[in-house]
Amino acid sequence: MRFHVRMDVHLPPDLDPQTRDDLITTEKAYSQDLQRAGKWPHIWRIVGEYANFSVLDVESNDELHQILSALPLFPYMKIHVTPLATHPSDVNASP
Repeated sequence: MRFHVRMDVHLPPDLDPQTRDDLITTEKAYSQDLQRAGKWPHIWRIVGEYANFSVLDVESNDELHQILSALPLFPYMKIHVTPLATHPSDVNASP
Protein backbone atom coordinates (compact mmCIF):
# COMPACT_ATOMS: atom_id res chain seq x y z
CA MET A 1 0.00 0.00 0.00
CA ARG A 2 1.37 3.36 -0.99
CA PHE A 3 0.71 6.59 0.84
CA HIS A 4 1.55 10.21 0.09
CA VAL A 5 2.57 11.84 3.37
CA ARG A 6 3.14 15.52 4.05
CA MET A 7 5.16 16.18 7.19
CA ASP A 8 5.47 19.70 8.62
CA VAL A 9 7.94 20.08 11.49
CA HIS A 10 7.35 22.70 14.20
CA LEU A 11 10.20 22.61 16.71
CA PRO A 12 9.74 24.91 19.69
CA PRO A 13 12.06 27.92 19.46
CA ASP A 14 13.21 27.37 23.06
CA LEU A 15 14.16 23.69 22.50
CA ASP A 16 17.61 22.95 23.88
CA PRO A 17 20.08 23.11 20.95
CA GLN A 18 21.71 19.77 21.86
CA THR A 19 18.31 18.08 22.12
CA ARG A 20 17.39 19.57 18.72
CA ASP A 21 20.62 18.28 17.13
CA ASP A 22 20.16 14.82 18.67
CA LEU A 23 16.55 14.59 17.43
CA ILE A 24 17.53 15.60 13.89
CA THR A 25 20.46 13.15 13.78
CA THR A 26 18.31 10.29 15.06
CA GLU A 27 15.48 11.21 12.67
CA LYS A 28 17.85 11.15 9.68
CA ALA A 29 19.23 7.71 10.59
CA TYR A 30 15.74 6.27 11.17
CA SER A 31 14.35 7.60 7.89
CA GLN A 32 17.38 6.47 5.90
CA ASP A 33 17.08 2.95 7.35
CA LEU A 34 13.44 2.89 6.16
CA GLN A 35 14.52 4.17 2.73
CA ARG A 36 17.14 1.43 2.41
CA ALA A 37 14.50 -1.16 3.43
CA GLY A 38 12.19 0.06 0.64
CA LYS A 39 9.49 1.30 3.02
CA TRP A 40 10.18 4.99 2.21
CA PRO A 41 10.95 5.05 -1.52
CA HIS A 42 10.57 8.82 -2.05
CA ILE A 43 11.22 11.96 0.00
CA TRP A 44 11.30 15.56 -1.20
CA ARG A 45 11.95 18.78 0.70
CA ILE A 46 9.29 21.45 0.25
CA VAL A 47 11.19 24.58 -0.76
CA GLY A 48 11.22 27.30 1.88
CA GLU A 49 9.58 25.16 4.58
CA TYR A 50 10.69 22.73 7.26
CA ALA A 51 8.48 20.13 5.60
CA ASN A 52 8.56 17.25 3.14
CA PHE A 53 6.44 15.23 0.78
CA SER A 54 7.11 11.52 1.01
CA VAL A 55 5.79 8.28 -0.43
CA LEU A 56 5.75 5.32 1.93
CA ASP A 57 5.14 1.76 0.73
CA VAL A 58 3.88 -0.41 3.59
CA GLU A 59 1.79 -3.53 4.21
CA SER A 60 -1.01 -1.89 6.20
CA ASN A 61 -2.43 1.23 7.81
CA ASP A 62 -1.13 -0.08 11.12
CA GLU A 63 2.42 -0.38 9.79
CA LEU A 64 2.24 3.17 8.45
CA HIS A 65 1.04 4.44 11.82
CA GLN A 66 3.82 2.53 13.59
CA ILE A 67 6.49 4.00 11.28
CA LEU A 68 5.19 7.56 11.53
CA SER A 69 4.63 7.54 15.28
CA ALA A 70 8.16 6.20 15.82
CA LEU A 71 9.72 9.20 14.05
CA PRO A 72 11.85 11.04 16.61
CA LEU A 73 10.35 14.34 15.43
CA PHE A 74 6.76 12.97 15.54
CA PRO A 75 5.78 14.98 18.63
CA TYR A 76 6.69 18.15 16.70
CA MET A 77 5.00 17.25 13.40
CA LYS A 78 1.74 17.90 11.68
CA ILE A 79 1.20 14.95 9.32
CA HIS A 80 -1.31 14.57 6.51
CA VAL A 81 -1.70 11.11 4.90
CA THR A 82 -3.30 10.39 1.52
CA PRO A 83 -3.76 6.79 0.29
CA LEU A 84 -2.56 6.24 -3.29
CA ALA A 85 -3.81 3.92 -6.03
CA THR A 86 -2.30 3.03 -9.40
CA HIS A 87 -3.44 5.35 -12.18
CA PRO A 88 -4.72 3.57 -15.31
CA SER A 89 -2.64 5.88 -17.56
CA ASP A 90 0.68 5.10 -15.79
CA VAL A 91 3.00 3.67 -18.47
CA ASN A 92 5.16 2.09 -15.74
CA ALA A 93 2.30 0.30 -13.96
CA SER A 94 2.08 -3.47 -14.16
CA PRO A 95 -0.97 -4.84 -16.01
